[in-house]
Amino acid sequence: MSFNYILNTAKSRTPILDVIRNASKKTGGSTKNTNCKVKPKHRGWKVQDGHYVKAGHMLATQRTTRFHPGLNVGLGRNGTLFAMEAGKVVVTCEKFDPFWEHTWVQRIYSGREDQTIYKKYFNVIPEPQHNRFKLIDEI
Repeated sequence: MSFNYILNTAKSRTPILDVIRNASKKTGGSTKNTNCKVKPKHRGWKVQDGHYVKAGHMLATQRTTRFHPGLNVGLGRNGTLFAMEAGKVVVTCEKFDPFWEHTWVQRIYSGREDQTIYKKYFNVIPEPQHNRFKLIDEI
């Protein structure tokens, strides 16, 4: 007897119906938005022009040097601009005169030799000190 004959006779004799079981969970396909848990960095201006800040206050955060440090402003290692003294913030747009012989300047500003280049500078104008000092003795 062949094996197929045994299977066919066993099926015909049983009164139980055959049940086909489908998968309850489909196969997991790939998704394109797997990296959706990246937190925003909130880069940019932190203080507007004309505001008063204390020493050490962040003025702007940046990845590349969009804004440059001016008077009483420091530049952190990650490009953060911060106030070195307390005072009023003044943002100016100043003319920039690069050293054209440098290879980096040639690479970044190539083709702009005849144009005027402007940069944004953050400045902190310190508050005037009080004049309540009393002169005791002259040297």
